[in-house]
Amino acid sequence: MNTAIMIIVVMVGVGAVFGFVLAFANKKFAMEVNPLIEEVEDILPKGQCGACGFAGCAKYAEAVVEDPEVAPNLCVPGKAAVAAKVAELTGKSAEAAEPHYAHLKCRGTKTAAAYAYEYQGVPDCAAAKLIQGGPKGCKFGCIGFGNCVAACPFEAMTMGDDGLPVVDKDKCTGCGKCASTCPQSIIELLPFTAKVAVSCSSHEKGADARKKCTAACLGCGLCMRGCTHEAIKIDKFLAVVDPSICKSCEEPTCFAKCPTKAIEAIVGAAKKEEQSA
Repeated sequence: MNTAIMIIVVMVGVGAVFGFVLAFANKKFAMEVNPLIEEVEDILPKGQCGACGFAGCAKYAEAVVEDPEVAPNLCVPGKAAVAAKVAELTGKSAEAAEPHYAHLKCRGTKTAAAYAYEYQGVPDCAAAKLIQGGPKGCKFGCIGFGNCVAACPFEAMTMGDDGLPVVDKDKCTGCGKCASTCPQSIIELLPFTAKVAVSCSSHEKGADARKKCTAACLGCGLCMRGCTHEAIKIDKFLAVVDPSICKSCEEPTCFAKCPTKAIEAIVGAAKKEEQSA
């Protein structure tokens, strides 16, 4: 009994000594934190998306305050409003950054896309891709298990009943988290000023692409020939739109003759762009 009490007393004594040592070391070697860093961090959206190029909002706040080379407009979700506040606090100049949103380059729904086999594994896009590139016949399209939806820190994406993710443009900040998560690399960030978009990623020849997905781009070039600003090119049987040129077109007609509607007009893009400015 006495031995047990002695052991407890010794352990308490050792713990107290170590506690005093740690407290002294913490006070002796503590680094003073610039209060401006906390002020900047408080106005950031806290999405921890990493779109700024730093590992979270706290790291960006520290960098933008202490490094004169770090711009105040790198917080993509915060857009112009947050950039202006960060610039004001840090005494830097914030250039206007054009807002973007996530666009899925695929219309291969459950009914449009043909399936090569029935997948019964883990419901994860990256895992399914390991087995013959995924269950769909088209190996370029959306696999459909929602990795992008789970990765979105702003709840701007949901899975639709047709097996494809749906983007809520009002919530989407253009942070790019979904794009970096997608194993198919079929999510692009489009500016709100873009007038049309290609919703396909297949590089197969027209006939082969059509067999695997009725919504696939055929690479026929009708959209390219119908573009009056030369904003569309055909790259390996796939139409590619340059949004920096396309936004200057007042009434786009390139999509009118697309036989599969793989290229389509973006409704309400300009209005949304004005709201986010």
